Amino acid sequence: MLVLLFSQDSNFTKHTDLPDLPACFQLSVLPWAPCIFLWLTSPFYIFYLKRNNRGYIMMSILNRIKTVLGLILWIVCWTDLFSSFHEMSQNQLKPPVYFVTPLVLGMTMLLATFLIQFERLKGVQSSGVLFIFWTISVLCAIMPFRSKIMNASQAEVSVFTMFYIYFGLTLLQLILSCFNEKPPLFSSVVTDPNVCPETTAGFLSKMTFWWFTRMAIKGYKSPLENKDLWSLNKHDSSELVVPNLLNEWEVEKSKAQRYEFRQIMIQSFSPRIEVLLSKRKEARQPSFLRALLRAFGPYFLIGSAFKLLQDLITFVNPQLLRMLIAFTKQPQAPSWWGYSLAFLMFSASLLQTLILHQHFQYCFVTGMRLRSGIVGAIYRKSLVITNEAKRSSTVGEVVNLMSVDAQRFMDLTTFLNMLWSAPLQIVLALFFLWQNLGPSVLAGVAVMVLLIPFNAFIAMKTRSYQVEQMKYKDERIKLMNEILNGIKVLKLYAWETSFKQKILQIRQKELHVLRKASYLSALSTMAWTSAPFLVALTTFAVFVTVDVNNILDAEKAFVSLSLFNILRFPLNMLPQVISSIVQASVSLKRIQGFLSHDELDPESVDRRNNASGNSPHSSHADLVCCSINVMVPQGSLLAVVGHVGCGKTSLVCALLGEMEKLEGQISIQGSVAYVPQQAWIQNATLRDNILFGRPYAEQKYRCVLEACALTPDLEVLPGGDQTEIGEKGINLSGGQRQRVSLARALYSGADVYLLDDPLSAVDAHVAKHIFDNVIGPEGALKGKTRILVTHGISFLPQVHNILVLVEGRVSEMGSYQDLLKQNGAFAEFLRNYSLEDIIEDDDVTVLGSVSCRQMSIMSNDPENPKKMSRRRRCSERRHLESPSEKKELKVEKLIQAETTETGRVKLKVYWEYAKAVGPLLSLFICVLYGCQSATSIGANVWLSEWTNDALLNRTQDRVHMRVGVYAALGISQGVLVMFSSFTLALGKIQAARKLHQTLLDNKFHTPQSFFDTTPIGRIINRFSKDIYVIDEVLPSTVLMFLGTFFASLSTMIVIIFSTPIFALVIGPLALIYFFVQRFYVATSRQLKRLESVSRSPIYSHFSETITGTSVIRAYGRNTAFVLLSDMKVWSRSRLDACSSSRMFSVFTVITMIIIFNPTYPKLSNASVTMSLNWMVRMTSDLESNIVAVERVKEYSETVTEAPWIVKDKQPPPDWPPKGNVEFIDYSVRYREGLDLVLRNISLEVKGGEKIGIVGRTGAGKSSMTLCLFRLLEAADGEIVIDEVKISEIGLHDLRSKLTIIPQEPVLFSGTLRMNLDPFEKYSEEDVWKVLELSHLKKFVSNQPSKLELECSEGGENLRCLVFKKKKILLLHQNGTKLGKGFGACCVNIKKTLIMIHKERVHMLNSVLFSCDRVLVLDKGKIAEFDTPTNLLAQKGIFYGMAKDAGLA
Repeated sequence: MLVLLFSQDSNFTKHTDLPDLPACFQLSVLPWAPCIFLWLTSPFYIFYLKRNNRGYIMMSILNRIKTVLGLILWIVCWTDLFSSFHEMSQNQLKPPVYFVTPLVLGMTMLLATFLIQFERLKGVQSSGVLFIFWTISVLCAIMPFRSKIMNASQAEVSVFTMFYIYFGLTLLQLILSCFNEKPPLFSSVVTDPNVCPETTAGFLSKMTFWWFTRMAIKGYKSPLENKDLWSLNKHDSSELVVPNLLNEWEVEKSKAQRYEFRQIMIQSFSPRIEVLLSKRKEARQPSFLRALLRAFGPYFLIGSAFKLLQDLITFVNPQLLRMLIAFTKQPQAPSWWGYSLAFLMFSASLLQTLILHQHFQYCFVTGMRLRSGIVGAIYRKSLVITNEAKRSSTVGEVVNLMSVDAQRFMDLTTFLNMLWSAPLQIVLALFFLWQNLGPSVLAGVAVMVLLIPFNAFIAMKTRSYQVEQMKYKDERIKLMNEILNGIKVLKLYAWETSFKQKILQIRQKELHVLRKASYLSALSTMAWTSAPFLVALTTFAVFVTVDVNNILDAEKAFVSLSLFNILRFPLNMLPQVISSIVQASVSLKRIQGFLSHDELDPESVDRRNNASGNSPHSSHADLVCCSINVMVPQGSLLAVVGHVGCGKTSLVCALLGEMEKLEGQISIQGSVAYVPQQAWIQNATLRDNILFGRPYAEQKYRCVLEACALTPDLEVLPGGDQTEIGEKGINLSGGQRQRVSLARALYSGADVYLLDDPLSAVDAHVAKHIFDNVIGPEGALKGKTRILVTHGISFLPQVHNILVLVEGRVSEMGSYQDLLKQNGAFAEFLRNYSLEDIIEDDDVTVLGSVSCRQMSIMSNDPENPKKMSRRRRCSERRHLESPSEKKELKVEKLIQAETTETGRVKLKVYWEYAKAVGPLLSLFICVLYGCQSATSIGANVWLSEWTNDALLNRTQDRVHMRVGVYAALGISQGVLVMFSSFTLALGKIQAARKLHQTLLDNKFHTPQSFFDTTPIGRIINRFSKDIYVIDEVLPSTVLMFLGTFFASLSTMIVIIFSTPIFALVIGPLALIYFFVQRFYVATSRQLKRLESVSRSPIYSHFSETITGTSVIRAYGRNTAFVLLSDMKVWSRSRLDACSSSRMFSVFTVITMIIIFNPTYPKLSNASVTMSLNWMVRMTSDLESNIVAVERVKEYSETVTEAPWIVKDKQPPPDWPPKGNVEFIDYSVRYREGLDLVLRNISLEVKGGEKIGIVGRTGAGKSSMTLCLFRLLEAADGEIVIDEVKISEIGLHDLRSKLTIIPQEPVLFSGTLRMNLDPFEKYSEEDVWKVLELSHLKKFVSNQPSKLELECSEGGENLRCLVFKKKKILLLHQNGTKLGKGFGACCVNIKKTLIMIHKERVHMLNSVLFSCDRVLVLDKGKIAEFDTPTNLLAQKGIFYGMAKDAGLA
């Protein structure tokens, strides 16, 4: 009907200079269109509002005005209706449309008014549905409005007036809908001082991203800081995203479990189908992909709907271009046709831009939620996985899961819709090409079909390379994490070179795989870049050759070319999306594998038992603890003793639920506090480490400090209890860390205390103080259930019961006296630990009598009333000076905040990357891309000339020449693309190798002080995420930047060639583009920097958590640490949210481009818009991603320590021949600006002499070892070893000639042989000899792999103390860890021996008195230095230590 109507009135509507629409159309279709829209969308919108109630908005003036206007519009519409009824009553016939339209409009206005109020009740501040409705209403009323003005003289006054009132009110409603209502009551907008403006932004502001303008202006004026960022929207936060994902994952796991149960049931009834079931078992694993789709799919589908709409609108412009070219061929056509077509092209591009960036916004937000959810899920899983799972998933691997794999999902979501959008665009483009060129387009289809198997092969190979590359990346990050954790040991042993080579070997394998993947990518790029041209070439060639009547004129050529340009984007993006999907599938499998690991059974320990406060324990743990039956009465103190490796720590772990329970029952009544053997310290203040999330109670806190002997330490620490403790307690001694761990347990006020040998790391007098005041029968824990694992025999008479373990079984249990009378395993244990250091040498038989006397005293005085009389209860202690009452100290933060660069990325950063690629290679790459664009320009110009042949009627004469030259130009372009891609692949591998090696070299040469003050997470961040960006992300960005840069350049050249007048607007246009690009990049770049910095705390917190999971679980702090992790992820997500909103500037750019639409009929503005738009985008992305090079460069230029080898100062090979050590007026400090830790030390040690160094905590004992190895450089004075000043020789020359057993045990993953001899300098016989001397031969011989025994990440101190055949040996507080026979080793060592240790009883017995002289340090100075006998006679500091230990 409408077609007939328009055909009849074509002269009235189309072929005239003053067109108008028929009255019937104006009265029916135009007013009904907005009504149909509102009635169709209202049911869904109302349902959505009911499901998403945001609160209640008070009635505002704006709301009242909109409501009143809606009612007036209803009255106006129905006034028209009643007017028509009145005219009908006057016998004036009216068509039905005069009744239907006012009725429908009136009902619609009532619906709109209802929606205004319903939205207010549901908390909607701005309505998109009503904005679109009022916009359509106004647009549909414009033509009737114009018609009525043109026909004002003929129109009735009442109709004219009522329509003008209607139009005015509708326009006013549209204007009012651009403004926002007030926020709902009690919403976050009211309570949050820094709420994201997106939550309050109106529909128009959201569509144009205008709400982000304030941030962009702020970022342009000055560099953004964290405080400038808005709060994260609640629905994007981890507290909602992660539980949602985990719930869906639990659903998947339960489905898999149900399926497995069904299979078991079926098997039990029908064993015959067992084989069939086993084949299908693999396919029924819980699917993490399905969990992701259910958790994030619905939101992502909204973005997909926008993408579908955008794809359909994309094909409007080529059709409009066809009409525009046809218009230029009709001289008689009215001019308004051209204006209308230009306006429609403008509107289509504008609408396409708006929709496209809404799609991107939804994709970015989905990606952000995906990554937050995955990181949160991995973190939560790491808190509950079993020890077996921990061994299979190292810290390095899990850091990669959180950094690289999670990021891949985020990157994929941006273009994931291309998986279906690209085929759709290809099909639509081919459909329109068929209409334009007919069956000839099938030749182009054949080209694309031929490319499918080629790209399928590349995708399969890429996936296999991706799996291999990630394996090497995991190995590298794992080893790097171990190296950074044990960097002090590497420096002390001069092992940097060996471990550096290990890293480089893994890196070489990783780059080898990356190179192969890059070559495949280059082939893929060549294929898909050439694909649109090959399709165009074959299509045009077939079109002009199959039929002489087929003429390639301007309309066919350029409409087809615009469709080929549309085809270019999906053909280019599809392989990248497939590659991203391949990478993400690898990551998905890795993440799913980690999340599927076995978890600790929370029910393995029954905490609901109410059996009179007892704690029965019956556990059977495979090969560790067997058939243990123990009942610990409430309030008693149980000591667990036994030889090394008998299962004491395993018993404690079983009580915590950390072991796999095969059978039996473990019951604990009440809360648990746990003190591990290796104290776990957080990177926080001392007070926070003790409080551990509990509220601060001053009196209780002071009592805890005194009981744990921490009060004197507060006076030494620069900031008292507010001193920041570095990672792993780096700025505390071993004893201080253990006491902080004990204080944490004491402050917790738990019911049951599990103490795993907490006294081994503290001084003798401190151990006695702690036992008397905390653990003992009259200590602060009196009345609490305590299980104490100990090697110290001096406190055993005071415990209630003693449990003796032998090879994982309970040998005997009872009181001290009862066990002595039984003369069983316990008596044997006492004899071994009391007399272990009595050796055959007659010179030291006196030591045996001392030890026996001590043991006799303990046996006869179990209660030790003298000790008890000296102790005082916490409530009776003198009032301590409160930390808050102390004068405020200016505390220097140990861990400084990570700094970020500000302003533009400096040119030297780009030059650094160009140098890494190779200056000549970089230039050659640019030349290749320039030549590639030149061939592209040539092909376009040649095609333009080809179409001119149709005007000159010489098409058939030149067909073969035209096709041949066009083909030659296109093939040349393809070859150049391939060469440029291969060259760029070579360059990126070279750059990746150089930048990584420079960073690695610098870190191995960095002084120890840097690692003491820099969290490992920051360094790992550089080696994982930033190196990943340099390896994979930055090269692809450079490729796309060069491609878009030269494409934009070639586009401009073609435009100027076709339309010379366009050159006039190039200057202003370039200035506008430059300003917009600078405006955009200023914010984008700084957000990228802040985002890079925000990753480090996540990795640091994760690494810290992994090492302390048993402590966190024991104290029930899982939830608190999850919240802390979520806060760190929240901080990063804020940056992602801001970054995703930067898209608004791209919209601004596109709008500007559209204003300058060229009207030359042979060129579509789409290519101009796309080229310049992507040029701005890629420039911004390049500057954002080059930040990775900037960050790597920053850590590659940190201050380095002295050279490893000074060639002209190298000592002789046999140096030191004697082992003489001399300190000459030596002073040292840890870092510039800190106090001296050693002051004016002067002493001389003769070769072969054995020196013991003792002193209270903080006296400077450890500093002396650091000075000898030059981990600390002298502030004044010299150290001379055999007439060589150690400050003048290379560090490796020095450190390789000394031997040390460090204080902290460190074991690297690898074989035992590698840990003992990484340079493979010694024979196997030598290795077995030192293992025998270290009492490890039996242990290693019993292992199936012998010396090839694989050591896991972390581990115990298996390093041998006399393996290096050097003249000087240092032992750093290792007697308690090296165990039985240690004293014999010390006495038999025939070299200069310096022992630094604590004054434990058995150490003073077996080690100290084997020394020739003893050096006593006090506050960094020499207090006493003489033989042990003389020092005891002097009754000074050393005598006091011996007395505290019960030896004087």
